[in-house]
Amino acid sequence: MELNILTVCYLLGAITFILGLKMLSNPATARRGNQIAATGMIVAILGTIFLYRDDDGNRLHNHGWIFGGILIGGVVGTLAAKKVKMTAMPEMVSMFNGMGGACAALISIVEFNRLIKHPSWTIYPPLSSLGPSAFEIHLPNGELLIILLGLMIGSISFAGSMIAWGKLNGTIKDFAFKGQHILNLFFLLLMFAGIAFLMTNIQRGFFLDIASTSIAAEVWVKLIFYGVLTFALLYGILFVMPIGGADMPVVISLLNSFTGVAAACGGFLYNNKVMLTGGILVGAAGTLLTILMCKAMNRSLANVLIGSFGGGAAAAAGKQQGGYKEIHISDAAVAMAYANKVMIVPGYGLAVAQAQHACHDLEKLLNERGVEVKYAIHPVAGRMPGHMNVLLAEADVSYEKLEEMDEANEEFPSTDVVLVLGANDVVNPAAKTDTSSPIYGMPILDVELAKTIIVNKRSMKPGYAGIENELFFRKKTSMLFGDAKKVLQDLIAEIKQL
Repeated sequence: MELNILTVCYLLGAITFILGLKMLSNPATARRGNQIAATGMIVAILGTIFLYRDDDGNRLHNHGWIFGGILIGGVVGTLAAKKVKMTAMPEMVSMFNGMGGACAALISIVEFNRLIKHPSWTIYPPLSSLGPSAFEIHLPNGELLIILLGLMIGSISFAGSMIAWGKLNGTIKDFAFKGQHILNLFFLLLMFAGIAFLMTNIQRGFFLDIASTSIAAEVWVKLIFYGVLTFALLYGILFVMPIGGADMPVVISLLNSFTGVAAACGGFLYNNKVMLTGGILVGAAGTLLTILMCKAMNRSLANVLIGSFGGGAAAAAGKQQGGYKEIHISDAAVAMAYANKVMIVPGYGLAVAQAQHACHDLEKLLNERGVEVKYAIHPVAGRMPGHMNVLLAEADVSYEKLEEMDEANEEFPSTDVVLVLGANDVVNPAAKTDTSSPIYGMPILDVELAKTIIVNKRSMKPGYAGIENELFFRKKTSMLFGDAKKVLQDLIAEIKQL
């Protein structure tokens, strides 16, 4: 009876995951979808704790440790989520994603040690061609493969996510050296070689010449296993280190899919349907998102991982563009107040200034004056997938006013004023005109087609990709320097006086 109830709990959990993911596709239902999926997870966790029985009919014990871990993790996670600034959201996502990969790797380590602790050892008599003795180690091949894959993928996700976290918060700088991709490939080959060697030989006595006792054989098995772990960690570090700038959202999405696949391996290992379903959903969703973001950047995934535009080594110095012109706050207010249509392009600078609420206030004020206001959202604006959508949703901006890149590009020619708030690389015409630019070929928001362009930045410093923006020097472009939040508040005050 308890087993049937647990199966129902897992079924409910899997269904809520699917429903929650479906609801995440629409900003209007995303919050509720997240809550539904979290409820399903709680049901699955509590069902496992109180209803699960092993093959011998034993229940889970050590409830104090289990609930202690849940309590500590819950408190830390809640405080982190409530206190994190929107500018730090990408790095928090990277850290949490890395923790998921670490958990999957730890599961593989624990299960491997459990299997290897009491293997079936067979000692053969001495053979002259084989040395003093021959030993066979009997482990279930299916379980061993899942353990090794979970170890490799989870470790790569953990190490890569931690490097991404450090790069996003500025503590780790882009780093690359000649031949790095060859070294990465070498580590990858070593991982697969170790896995293949264990899978094909662990049942065949491959310790014939090197093991004189079963203890020695066990040591060699563990040595190869932890060698795979070491190479996976090194690979995760080295493959993310040179990547920076506009490629980071794609890398975060890719690492997220890795974590999902590693979690699915744990579901296979424990025959846990809800864990398997959750891992597959995360892995599939992360993979699809990665592909879509690469398509939005007009680049292949291999090009992102190898070309890595936006990294310190890849960024171009830029060429001399000439002078730019500034605009006074009062002139900007007049231009926007008497326009028919205004498009706002949010970027990372908006998040840094925590100006999303002031931006929404400006939008409402312009609407009261009969001005049509919409937001143009680039797929890789910010530091993580959907960063700008989350930012504006926090300020209760209507979802209907958010336009994706293709829709926005159709409306720019009929737009009177474009207000660019902290965006840089995603509006840089060099992506279309300069074949030597690291971002050449990336689709951008065609803000230059509007009648008037006002760009708000703190300074003329290049964006995250490290290259100068040609847009700032165009005739229709005016620079409005200052903190985004203060600039928006000043604009609101000026418009109210008109």
